[in-house]
Amino acid sequence: METVMLVVVGILVMVATYLILSRQVLKVILGTAILSHAAHVLILTLGGLKKGNVPLIDDSDGPYTDALPQALILTAIVISFAVTAFVLVLAFRTYRMNGTDDFEALRGNIDD
Repeated sequence: METVMLVVVGILVMVATYLILSRQVLKVILGTAILSHAAHVLILTLGGLKKGNVPLIDDSDGPYTDALPQALILTAIVISFAVTAFVLVLAFRTYRMNGTDDFEALRGNIDD
């Protein structure tokens, strides 16, 4: 199962890299969001699929599952959502001010 998840992470990173290298602002924002999701899946995969009891103190012996990867992913999802929302607002404001979302036009390299 970990191999399939690593292949999915690779595909997500490839798609994110393609989108980040584009000229439109919204594609770059979408690429960074996909890249953060790839990082979340990677952390979850590296945490491993462990079967065991919940990590509570009681009399049972045996393996316990580690809740740290899930806690890290939950924190990263909240942070990436906030950053993506902020960058989307900045992109919308840039589009309203300049009338374009093309990076070359925003730099002034394309004469319209």
